[in-house]
Amino acid sequence: MLTDPVADMLTRIRNANMAMLDQAKMPASKLKIELAKLLEAEGYIAGWSEEGAARDHFLTVSLKYDKNRRQVISGLKRISKPGRRVYVDRDTIPKVLGGMGVAVISTSQGLLSGQEARRRGIGGEVLCEVW
Repeated sequence: MLTDPVADMLTRIRNANMAMLDQAKMPASKLKIELAKLLEAEGYIAGWSEEGAARDHFLTVSLKYDKNRRQVISGLKRISKPGRRVYVDRDTIPKVLGGMGVAVISTSQGLLSGQEARRRGIGGEVLCEVW
């Protein structure tokens, strides 16, 4: 059975976040690394690192908490799934919580936040929403 790599990553981050763990470790892929870069740039995770050789290639995501040890990530939601892909054009890119969250869009120019895709005037597949 093939699994959805983005859903796997989001589930691991969600579970580690709810358990108040410092890190979430998962098998790495190019898509997961690009998603980790985007989440770090948007301020939702503290950092990420790659480990291991070609066969045992892992991605470690360092979760971010505020000074009172409250989670920075309140929620993660997978939008486009293997059974139902969700595509948007540049005019219908969703705003998450009125701009307080971020929609991750897979475009011809790579993974972009919804705000950046709107600024560039391109649409694509809505992978997930983070708030």
